[in-house]
Amino acid sequence: MTGIDLIIFDCDGVLVDSEIIASEVQAELVSEAGFPISVEEMNERFAGLTWRDTLLTIEREASIPLSASLIDRVDTILDKRLARDVKIIDGVKPVLLQLTLPHCICSNSTSARLATMLGKVGIKDHFGKHIYSARDLGPDRVKPKPDIFLHGAAQFGVDPARVLVIEDSVHGVHGARAAGMRVVGFTGGSHTYPSHADKLTDAGAETVVSRMAALPGVIAALAEWSESLTA
Repeated sequence: MTGIDLIIFDCDGVLVDSEIIASEVQAELVSEAGFPISVEEMNERFAGLTWRDTLLTIEREASIPLSASLIDRVDTILDKRLARDVKIIDGVKPVLLQLTLPHCICSNSTSARLATMLGKVGIKDHFGKHIYSARDLGPDRVKPKPDIFLHGAAQFGVDPARVLVIEDSVHGVHGARAAGMRVVGFTGGSHTYPSHADKLTDAGAETVVSRMAALPGVIAALAEWSESLTA
């Protein structure tokens, strides 16, 4: 094991409580299109995926064509909802102020949506230029692929093995682990579900926290433990 030189935060469901809003909008439109699905199932199965990949998965399973216009409809409705309703995850601001390690955001959301959400909750300036969208790398390079995590580490010149990722989705954990990074799972968003922590652990998270306030202690413990193993 190695120490920690960089913290990478996912955004949706980790810093801002946006996943529940996305699931509500997506579940309603997909159900209207002929694939009945609850908000809870949307949370459990598709949190962390892009809307395009979610639609492709549903099309394969249901063997029903879903209109390409659903992508634009969801984006339009969701952008309005997020700009109006998104809130910060409880405890995020104090934790960000406590962190002494370099940290950044690596997300599947678009740069424009990230700017809107982070600006609304008041933490955009804290991260400055270190807000990275997988969409900017290319449509085929989003999570669960590791590309955005590797991109984030490269911006700081950090070995991926010395990066700790904070993720709320199984897809995100898979991407971070594929990048060779360590992961702490997070279940403090409104979209959490009963087996959430177990699924994050099964996907490769070393531990899971349900409150953001617990994160600094966990980071310190993981860093101290890993350094002691290499001493």
